[in-house]
Amino acid sequence: MTTTPPHVPALLELLERRPRVLLTGPPGSGKTTLARSAAIALAERGEVCHCLAADPGLPGFGPPGAVCLGRWDPTLGDRGEWRLEAIEALATLDGSRFRLPLAEAVRRLAARVEGGPLLIDAPGVERSIGGAELLPALASAGRIYAMVRLTPEGDPDPYPDERMLLGLESLNLPAASEARHPGRQLRTQRRTEAWDAYLSDAVHLELDLADLIIVGTPPPRRANSAWRGRQAGLLDADGGTLTMGEVLALEDEQLRLRAPVSATTPRALVVRDAMRHPEGRLGTARPHRLPPITPDEDASLMLAPQETQDGPRPTLRLDGVRATLANGVFGDPLLHLRLRHRKRSLLFDLGDPGRLPARLAHQVSDVFISHAHFDHIGGFLWLLRSRIGDYPPCRVYGPPGLAGNLDGLMRGILWDRVEEKAPRFEVFELHDERLAHYRLVAGEPMKALSPRDVEDGVLHHEPGFRVRAVTLDHGTPVLAFAFDPDVQIKVRKERLEAHGWSPGPWLGELKQNVLTGNAGAVITLPDGSRQSTAELAQRLLMSQPGKRLVYATDFGDTRANRERLLTLARGAEVLFCEASFREDQAEQARRTGHLTARACGEIAAAAEIGQLVPFHFSRRHVEDVGELYAEIRRHFPRLASTPGSEPDPDELD
Repeated sequence: MTTTPPHVPALLELLERRPRVLLTGPPGSGKTTLARSAAIALAERGEVCHCLAADPGLPGFGPPGAVCLGRWDPTLGDRGEWRLEAIEALATLDGSRFRLPLAEAVRRLAARVEGGPLLIDAPGVERSIGGAELLPALASAGRIYAMVRLTPEGDPDPYPDERMLLGLESLNLPAASEARHPGRQLRTQRRTEAWDAYLSDAVHLELDLADLIIVGTPPPRRANSAWRGRQAGLLDADGGTLTMGEVLALEDEQLRLRAPVSATTPRALVVRDAMRHPEGRLGTARPHRLPPITPDEDASLMLAPQETQDGPRPTLRLDGVRATLANGVFGDPLLHLRLRHRKRSLLFDLGDPGRLPARLAHQVSDVFISHAHFDHIGGFLWLLRSRIGDYPPCRVYGPPGLAGNLDGLMRGILWDRVEEKAPRFEVFELHDERLAHYRLVAGEPMKALSPRDVEDGVLHHEPGFRVRAVTLDHGTPVLAFAFDPDVQIKVRKERLEAHGWSPGPWLGELKQNVLTGNAGAVITLPDGSRQSTAELAQRLLMSQPGKRLVYATDFGDTRANRERLLTLARGAEVLFCEASFREDQAEQARRTGHLTARACGEIAAAAEIGQLVPFHFSRRHVEDVGELYAEIRRHFPRLASTPGSEPDPDELD
């Protein structure tokens, strides 16, 4: 015989007097579990129970991004399950921000329940004005007769006045001792799994936006890329939800999405801010703003070569990548790799980030730290502050001890207000041939995860590129890094023009399919025809080896260091290498574990690289930086062209 959970009898007694009950309480207090337990007990009595899952971020059943109406069916599973009867698409996971659409969805679904017990499982919003307004809105929309609050121990009711004003019968129950907030990561995982389950029998649809009424807060129609991954509700002529889907692409007013089949043709579309992010998780999209655009770049993120108080600030363009020394050749080391056309950045070292736009931090996916001296890690606080919000974890790679360094910086800050918006980092430390793995979440203890073996120094590998590292000696372990792009895929423009096809996002999709080996994928062309990736690649694309980039700084001029760096850098297109002192300051260079300009040039020559960008110059050379460049050029002449690095006319004689 199954034991009835302790709170169920009190809820059943309340339902006998008041058949419509609103369940409230903070996240993780057990509302969904209580509703399920009550439905089981009612079914054993022969009564039918309905439930409104009103938390769009993670409903107890049905798809996330919607309010879901279910009826308990004891014939499903071992003890029964909620049978989904209807949904109202919100296309958002934020019940607080979009509380008016949420209340209206509850009103429409509650009206479908003509009799019997109805439980409304409210969102766990118990903070600020959002929660204060949501409570009476849900009470009115659901036409409820009573409310229950599950109260964690020591947690006061945040809205006693609002409850009193409603004048409804209330029942306060202590939250179960085992009830816990699932945490942001687990909640996101469960939400994504629920969305995937809803789309398990989805089909591909094509809709003409000209035939649809668009409601909600959709991105601009000309911002095609902002539509990809968006959750959309397909509505009938009365605004009722037919089904929900996920946008695949928007091209020339043609919307491609996948959604479960509907017997009725949709007449309207609701789109807000729920979307599947590139790494696969279902989350909230940041507000879309159309930035100023140059032909192929986001102009607000351009860092062109220029003279600054930190000397020349070199910028190089390689295939698909723009590399910029953000702080010039004298400033704190920070190399910004912009992956062009992908709204994504990699950082090598984290010196002073003051010249970087703040929103760039939201686009940083990976950071590679050479070591934890202040001028290489001090910018972490900028990154930390900029990633408070709904952002995926940022990966950080570095030498042994890095996780502890970052954890110490994070523990020096009070995190009592961030709640689910805490910054998160996945930190990896290279220990010889093993990569230790740690998870850092602001306000939580550092967690050690399973390490993995490293082959050929590869720290990170994904379609398109990999990053390798070797360990050098600076009196402390220091990592030098190589950015190794895969084979570069280029479009034969003359063939594109011969077919009369205009460039567009479809070319990026074609390249990505080739890189990931998805040769059978079908591409929709500008003229509306469709061809396989394999056919188009043979007609339009050509490949060539990728241009490698190596970044090395803060290491002594020893035989071991040179040998290890040569192994990493040999044949690279470009080497960013420190050159702190002149040759006549070799003793100071040796004592501090840095290179001279001569050593920098010799390493570049031995590695047979394409071009050299020397940097991390000692500030004592601000007035005579030309002498450093001249010394380097005597050993390696192919310096990247940046202001200040050109040879003097006398050197050309």
